[in-house]
Amino acid sequence: MPRTVDRAPSLAGALPAPSDPASSADDPERTGGARVRMGVLYGVAAYGAWGLFPLYFKAVQQAVPLEVLMHRIFWSAVLLVALSLSRRRLREVVQTLTHPGRVLATLCLSTVLIASNWLVYIWAVANDRVIESSLGYFINPLVSVLLGVVFLGERLRRVQVFCVLLAGAGVTYLTIMLGKPPTLALFLAVTFAFYGLLRKTVRADALLGLTVETLILSPLAATYLVVSCLRGQTAFIHAGPQLTILLALAGVVTALPLIWFTAAARRLRLATIGFLQYLAPTGQFLLAVLAFGEPLSRERLVAFGCIWAALLIYSIDATRRRK
Repeated sequence: MPRTVDRAPSLAGALPAPSDPASSADDPERTGGARVRMGVLYGVAAYGAWGLFPLYFKAVQQAVPLEVLMHRIFWSAVLLVALSLSRRRLREVVQTLTHPGRVLATLCLSTVLIASNWLVYIWAVANDRVIESSLGYFINPLVSVLLGVVFLGERLRRVQVFCVLLAGAGVTYLTIMLGKPPTLALFLAVTFAFYGLLRKTVRADALLGLTVETLILSPLAATYLVVSCLRGQTAFIHAGPQLTILLALAGVVTALPLIWFTAAARRLRLATIGFLQYLAPTGQFLLAVLAFGEPLSRERLVAFGCIWAALLIYSIDATRRRK
């Protein structure tokens, strides 16, 4: 895999990004405490925002999932092009799009992965399957840890192995309690884990990579929205000003957490990213139970107890190691 230098975006109102040294191919968390701390802050911001995503998708569920997806792509492209222009990086975006090569090919693949992940997740929330989708994002960190070991040569200490096994036991138990193969959950887990792997290794930082990804699909999104709107088949404009504004905000809702996620992924080992990812499904799970009225059984409490215990042990071990 190529070694890369991270140039994370600095956004107004977003987390500040210091200049970064080249990442270590063996263990990025040994390259400097400041880099790791910024990675953790980016990760908490990204996964905290994703944990609240069901609230947004419930608010726009009057629109069909495909329309919501197209709004996410189109408005994200508008926002990211504006950011690239303000940072004088639009030329890099154009060069990446017009020069076929490994970077563009990788970003095309990551685009397919993230778009399909978005569509399935939007559908899950709209169809009251938030707990099942949260299970997918609980499985996702385990897949990320596995990919880090297999593709990046990352090594896990004994404590980390124990944490992975304990969290895996919780996820397995919760999966069994569903009483059927968790196809939706597995799809969400695998697509996003591979997306994280590709974005960690591609020679494109957070802003450049995400801008290219959205621009690849933006012609399709724009065509769909214009044609559907002219035919009166969209919720946008036709369903009232409140929903129209919410759909137009899809760019901000989508782009900022992904920028934060990519910035975190390039600073931290996939094993660390894997455990930070538990923040998002935990938020989604709590919303499903407390806000959406989905039942919370004793079996689910046991499973989530295993997961939180693994996260606590991992965090204590990481803190002691830094000291």
